[in-house]
Formats: sequence, structure tokens, C-alpha cells
Amino acid sequence: MSILQQDIQYLPGVGPNRKKMLSQELGINTIGDLLQNYPYRHVDRSRLYSIRELTGDMPYVQVRGQILSFETFKMSARKERVVAHFTDGSGRVMDLVWFVYGKNALTKYKVNTDYVVFGKPTVFNGRIQVAHPDVEPAETLELSTMKMLPYYHTTEKMKKAGMNSRTIEKLTKTMVSTIKETLPETLLPDMLQRLHLMGRDEALRAIHYPTDAKQLERARVRLKFEELFYVQLNILRYASDHRRKYRGYVFSRVGELFNTFFYHHLPFELTGAQKRVIREIRQDMGSGRQMNRLLQGDVGSGKTLVALMTMLIALDNGYQACIMAPTEILAEQHLQTIRDFLGNMPIRVELLTGIVKGKKRQEVLNGLLTGEVQILVGTHAVIEDTVQFTRLGMVVVDEQHRFGVAQRAKLWAKSANPPHVLVMTATPIPRTLAMTLYGDLDVSVIDELPPGRKPIRTLHVYDNRMGSLYDGIHRQIQQGRQVYIVFPLIEESESLDLKNLEDGFEQLKETFPEYRLSKVHGKMKPKEKEEEMQRFVSGETQMLVATTVIEVGVNVPNASVMVILEAQRFGLSQLHQLRGRVGRGADQSFCILVTSYQLSADTRKRIDIMCETNDGFRIAEADLKLRGPGDLEGTQQSGMAFDLKIADIARDGQLVQLARDEAQRIIDEDPGCQNAKYQTLWNRLRELRKTNINWAAIS
Repeated sequence: MSILQQDIQYLPGVGPNRKKMLSQELGINTIGDLLQNYPYRHVDRSRLYSIRELTGDMPYVQVRGQILSFETFKMSARKERVVAHFTDGSGRVMDLVWFVYGKNALTKYKVNTDYVVFGKPTVFNGRIQVAHPDVEPAETLELSTMKMLPYYHTTEKMKKAGMNSRTIEKLTKTMVSTIKETLPETLLPDMLQRLHLMGRDEALRAIHYPTDAKQLERARVRLKFEELFYVQLNILRYASDHRRKYRGYVFSRVGELFNTFFYHHLPFELTGAQKRVIREIRQDMGSGRQMNRLLQGDVGSGKTLVALMTMLIALDNGYQACIMAPTEILAEQHLQTIRDFLGNMPIRVELLTGIVKGKKRQEVLNGLLTGEVQILVGTHAVIEDTVQFTRLGMVVVDEQHRFGVAQRAKLWAKSANPPHVLVMTATPIPRTLAMTLYGDLDVSVIDELPPGRKPIRTLHVYDNRMGSLYDGIHRQIQQGRQVYIVFPLIEESESLDLKNLEDGFEQLKETFPEYRLSKVHGKMKPKEKEEEMQRFVSGETQMLVATTVIEVGVNVPNASVMVILEAQRFGLSQLHQLRGRVGRGADQSFCILVTSYQLSADTRKRIDIMCETNDGFRIAEADLKLRGPGDLEGTQQSGMAFDLKIADIARDGQLVQLARDEAQRIIDEDPGCQNAKYQTLWNRLRELRKTNINWAAIS
């Protein structure tokens, strides 16, 4: 057994209790896990500062000196602040402050004892202070040899048990010195040479204890590349395998249904982007291989029209088509849109969701078996075993991130050959992220809006100007328009948010007594929610007061104003999705972002980007940079983002591309994974697939 597989319990300094804590809190069970628990930062600990040199805008510093005295201040009935007055003997004093765990500091640290204090200096009441500093007895620190000291993430539970970053660092130091053997290489020698990459053994040691910043950067690049390379190799291996295994139906005809629709029912001339995408899809469907294509396009860019024309090609070739949506509201809307587009064309389109029951449901199921139902629109109800098609040739999946890979596979099983698949999303996905989350799909982009659409004007209003905002809303409603007012609903403060919505609704009723209002939130029963939505869609109510349940799929061309309250609490992509609910008619539409005056720099940046551009891809790129891949609305693929230990898709775009190019080169040369030259790579991929990394998220 390799030393990396050894139980962490037997590393000196660990034992059963610490092993349990490491396992529960950080998922560290073996020596290998600890080795790959990378530090989040390194700090040069070789330099000592004097207090007189410190300013409030400096990064982390360390000072050697003694505690003169302690003071305790009551903050509340159960909380107190502990302050230690610390001097370095120069006559200057700074404060060490603990807002929590202050009692520990009182018992642990002694007056008139030499300590080295490390932390981030700030200025409070004209005096330097360091909050929650690292405090070490000076005699135990080898300052001359410390240099680049690694810092590791810990949790509150670990800190309470006395396991801070310093504890992890000491265990890591012991572990690195315990590993005497050279760690096995997982990349090929020619790759290391061509790409100027550090060897794995050196990188895994240097990532913890580099000699200098240059060596640390080289170690990071090597480990990031390796991580991204195996993600890409897995995606491309899966896609290549899939293409070789599954033949697709050949749809060679563009027949009567498609042409009748194109020449007599097209609601407006197709944009250049729509024409390009339909060409790409037709090419796929006639190629003899199963189409797996991702269609990206902003809200209102005409994806549903493209999907319908794609389904008509399947019908012209004697096959059925199906469109699957994440919610009943969205499914019903697709049904209505498709029926409106088709007009009096002799095509039977039916709906299958949880609310279609009894006799009607049986009629739809029978129609699918006989082939009379040509297009089925539904929710995940369409993947139930009772739903059987006679010849399913085309599947459209809307907002794909709501459906897992296993659910898509169930649809394939309903056909002799897997049907062609078109996945649609209105969440623009930056290229580097699309390469990782949807790497097995070919990508088409609709990057133009249909003619006649006016860009939505986005305005930022502070919450002390609500009076003039309400005046503007009055004017819009008097002109016959409708208005959305969105309240935040965040899980952590759900009950408070719901109360704000209820209070806000009552206040709006008082402010607009002459108008009718609808109210919708996620805690309502589906039937109630549906009724309220329908009242707004039909124009019976002029204002829809809601939480983000309206984010996906409500199409009300007459609604021209979207007011988002406490906009600072929403992510960029979420704001963009909400904004897309207006601007669907020919009138000028407005999106009003309401915030308090006090905003963080990041939040102000988000609001400014929203006001500057309507381009969903620019917004998604900015969101990815600001928030990281794990938080991006609509891209959380079963935790995919969190399986990367060191790479960051948002900031490592060039490495993602490099890793993909290398992986593609290997797949092209060895599609069957048989070539002895590449066995190191295939063995490593097999090893990784056995670990708890959620590879299903990307294949």
C-alpha cells in the first residue's frame, strides 16, 4: 500500500480524536488527503515589524513583544470583547482584540512573556489594533527558517477544539518530512517538457513549503493544470465514447411541415443568429450521429422558435418530438407558445405534467403510443415509465441545469436509437465554464435579439427616493402597462423575507388603491400560485408582487417595468434573469434596481455592470469573476465547482483551454484508451473516477 493511502490517524500528532475531526470537517482521512489539502495563502514570516512602522492599510505583519495588560468590555448580556495591550519595547502600544473566544486568550496568554503576534493591522480610535491575531511564544518559533508560511482553511468547530491553521501546518510539516519516497508522476514526460511543467513530487511539496514566490507559482500552475486536464480528459473520453457507441437517426428531409411553417406561419423574420443555429442543427441531424447540442441565448432571443423548427424536421421525417421544461408554469407557457406559432397547422401538440390526470392523461398516453401526438410538452413527468412513444426522434430540454444526467438518460431509453437532444439555457455561460460543465455538448449561441425589441433601460435608485419611483410606476400603469415588484427571498432569512413581502404588499395596496395587485411566493400552494400568475398574465391585475419564483418562464409582453427591491442581495446572473421578464413587447421597458446607500465595492460593481450592459455573456463573465463558479445561478452541476481543489475556472481560463487542447490531442490519437503510450493517463483517470469526485456531474 502506498504511503498516501495510509490512515491519517497514525501520523504523529493526529490520533483518533483529531482524525475524526479532520474527517468530518475537511474530508481528510488519509495521508494523501492531507497532502492535497492545499494552503489558501502563504505569508512571508521571515520579517519582523516594529509597531511604529505599522499602518492600517498594510497586509499581514508580525511583531515581537509582550502583553502589558488585559481589559474586558461588555458587548451584550452574553458577549464580551477582550483587549490585550501589546508593546514591542519601543514605547509604542497596539491592541490585540478578541470579539469571540476572548476567555481562551485570557487563560492562554501571560503578561510579560515574549510572543510573536501575527495578523492584519487596522486603525481604531487612532491606535493600531489586530483582531483575532495568531499569538505564538517567541521561543518556539524558528523565524529565520520560516519564510513562506502556509495558511490552511479550518472551521469554527475545529477552532473550538483548538485546531487552527497552525495545527494543520504542523501536521502537514510532519507529513511532508515522513514521505521519503518520490511520489508517482501522473502526467507524461513529453507533456511536462513541452508545457514547461514542474514534476508532481516537487509540486506537491512546494505547494506547502516553497523556497520563494516563484517556486510557489510554478507548483500552483502544475497542480491546477493536472486537475483541469483530468476533468477535460474525462469529458472528452465520455463524448468520444458516446459518439462511437450511439448512431443517431438520419433526418435527411426538410419537408412539408417545416416549409409550411417557414413560409406561412413564421411570426417574424429569423435573425442571422437563428438561421446560423438552425443550419448547425440540421447538419447534426443529417450526419448519422446523435446530436447533443447546447443552445445558449439570452431571455427573449427566440430559442423556443428554433426548438420548434427543429422539432418540425423530426416530424417531417416521421418521428415524434418532446420538449421538457423544469416547471409546470414554463411547460404550459411552451405549450401555448407552440400552439400560437403553429396556428391551424395539422399538428397535435399535447401537455403532460402532474396536473394532467385521469381521462385526459390516458388520452395523451394513448396518442403517444399510436403516434397521433406528434409533439409532447411536459415536465419531468414525461420520463415516468408509463410514458411510451412510438417513434421518439427529438428531445428538447429547457433549462438543462434543472435536470440531472440520469433523467436525460431515461428519455433516451424511450427510443430504439437515442433521440437527438437539444439542450436550451437562458443562463449565459462563460466559455471556460461551458467547456467544463457542458464539455460533452456542441455549443450554439443566439447572440441577437429579434427585430423590434428595444433594449431594456436599467436604472439604479436609492431606497430614499421611493416616492418619485412610485410616481413613475403610476404613469406606466396609466399608459396601460403592467409592473413586477420583486422582493428577495433568501433561505437564511426566509421567515423575515416573507414578512417583508407581506408588509410590502399591504403598503403597495395603500400606495396604489386604484389598481389590482397579485402576490406570488414559493411557499404558496401551486394552485394558488398558478391562479395569481394567471390573473397577471390575463391583465386582470396590474402589478405582480413576488419573490424570485418569476425568474424563469413568465412571458407577459405588456409588462414594461421590473422593480427589484434590495437588489444588493441578488447575484448578477439572477438580476439579469429577472430583468429578462420585461422588454418582451415593442414598448420601452425599464428595470429599476433599488438599494440602500451603503454598498460594498463588489456590490456597487455588480449594480454598475447591470446598468451598463444588457449583454448576458458579459454579465456572466463578470459574475463568474466576482462570485466563483459554485455560486453562479444556473450552473451548479451537482457540486462540480467544489471538486476542484486548487484550480479556479473563473481565473484560470487559459489553463482550462490548454488542458482541453491536450486532452483532445490524446483522445484523437487514442479514442479507444488502448495505446500503451497513454496508460499512465488512463490508469490515473480510472483511479480518480473511483474517488468521491462527482464525475457524473460532467459526463
